[in-house]
Amino acid sequence: MPRITGDSLAEHREQLQRRVFDAFAALMSERSFDAVSMAQIAERAELGRTTIYHHFHDKESVVVAFASHETARYVEELRDTLGATDDPAERLRIYVRHHLDAGERFHMGLGPSLYGVLSPDSRLAIREHVVAVEDVLRDILESGRAAGAFAFEDTAATMSLVHACLSPRHLPPSTIESFVLGAVGAAGSGPAVPAGG
Repeated sequence: MPRITGDSLAEHREQLQRRVFDAFAALMSERSFDAVSMAQIAERAELGRTTIYHHFHDKESVVVAFASHETARYVEELRDTLGATDDPAERLRIYVRHHLDAGERFHMGLGPSLYGVLSPDSRLAIREHVVAVEDVLRDILESGRAAGAFAFEDTAATMSLVHACLSPRHLPPSTIESFVLGAVGAAGSGPAVPAGG
């Protein structure tokens, strides 16, 4: 029987998963998903080749578990930070800053190129975790609009446009933040972009 680390079986599994996730993240920073094998993940995590299969069926299951774990952490940190204020504009600023500061750390390697090689079931499982992040933005936007702090028509379209603005890493965060706040008509952030123009 393998040696148990930690104070309980649950803690042992959590530690083992963390090692696998760290190994997976490190390997994905060095090579493509296709070039990563379960044997390499096990070796980098300092696990036996058979041990990793007791916890993960294949490398797609590693991706899904990694995405689930990282998204849960991301949303927990984001909600904790948002809890400091009720001001809609400040909450949207926090969302933008948090995404720009932590996005690469939390979502490393989970971009379109990886998403495209996963099975439909794995894509769906990861999509469910992305929705958790989208729900936070939806709440910020809709509560801000209800309070009269934001002016926009279509929530889904506005969410897509906000997330599109958060992708370019070559722009200063303050520029992205100002643009997003102006686009939703936040007071003192410039005029909202008119519908259709």
